[in-house]
Amino acid sequence: MYNEPIFLKPVFKERIWGGTQMREIFDYEIPSEQTGECWGISAHSNGPNEIMNGPLEGKTLTEAWNEHRELFGNQEGDEFPLLVKILDAKRDLSVQVHPDDAYAQDKENEAYGKTECWYVIDCEEGAEIVFGHHATSQKELESMVEQGEWDQLLRRVKVHPGDFFYVPSGTIHAIGAGVQILETQQSSDITYRVYDYDRAGDDGKRRDLHLKESLEVTTVPHQDPELERKSRKDKGLKEESLVEADYFGVVLWELDGRSPEFRFDQYILVSVIEGKGMLKVGDRRHAIKKGSHFILPTTMDPFEIEGKAKMVVSWSNK
Repeated sequence: MYNEPIFLKPVFKERIWGGTQMREIFDYEIPSEQTGECWGISAHSNGPNEIMNGPLEGKTLTEAWNEHRELFGNQEGDEFPLLVKILDAKRDLSVQVHPDDAYAQDKENEAYGKTECWYVIDCEEGAEIVFGHHATSQKELESMVEQGEWDQLLRRVKVHPGDFFYVPSGTIHAIGAGVQILETQQSSDITYRVYDYDRAGDDGKRRDLHLKESLEVTTVPHQDPELERKSRKDKGLKEESLVEADYFGVVLWELDGRSPEFRFDQYILVSVIEGKGMLKVGDRRHAIKKGSHFILPTTMDPFEIEGKAKMVVSWSNK
């Protein structure tokens, strides 16, 4: 029986909008000065993580999912359902939108669409995101896109460290310059670009837009999800609920001392975004620190954590 956390080796992605905050904040060894994404928990074919410890050391999370489904409560499905990333936006990301499952399966031959959510780790003062649009009808949306009325169309929101956004498929969105987030999402890499500020990619050419697909999948009118952030404290652990949605649940753990003893009936995904601590399972101890990403399998005995740390914790609801 696998009786320990499954620690994962991050996969880094270089992006034209990326920077160096992965190194500055998390002390990661990044591949370049334009490192935009850290895929911390991923079994997606575009960036599966390698397991760093235990009996499956050296195997990928994809292999673990395919060959040892007991670690994941024998959950059904051909593909691991979630993907957890850290994003560093030195420059604005393109304005984009993602499809739902039905559209992704029909048009892209992909298992999942892309509903996601963002926890703001840090940001520069005055930083913004694009979250939604001002069009009131499909006809108005199409007209404003065709006319390039981006300032009138796009809905911009100021952000601060600790903010949280739930971004269902169909939501026009973009992370702005100077923002670092932890993103929990369905395991999908389908992105439709709506607008890219007319900038060129590394090859000197403008990047492709996907206006037909974008207009087909965008929710009109935009609707802000209703979220209620409730907190509870038990011993040295404060738990704040961030979202409980169709595809995943996400909470924030703030540890200061020792947690209660936990036992889950499903596997749990954990990303440490601040501090350090020790996770204890029986008589074994596992060090965790800022930048650690790991899965608590369903086969693991009860555990507790002590230290001073902040963690974003998620699970699959499918």
